[in-house]
Amino acid sequence: MKTYENEFTNGEITVTYQPKKCINAQACAKGLSEVFRTSVIPWINLDAAETNEIINQVKKCPSGALEFCFNKTLVSVK
Repeated sequence: MKTYENEFTNGEITVTYQPKKCINAQACAKGLSEVFRTSVIPWINLDAAETNEIINQVKKCPSGALEFCFNKTLVSVK
């Protein structure tokens, strides 16, 4: 799956970040610092926590700069 500069995926979900909406409250980093890292590029590492934990933290973003969507899983039928 091709991702863009502010789009991150772990295979299950894709998290997008809109920097112009961000109010720098750092709620993401304070709540889940192993995923939302302030001193490393890329700053979002979705492999560092369970998907449900990431979803719960994204939902707490006060500005709406972080959003997520579930990825479609391709299933082969025989």
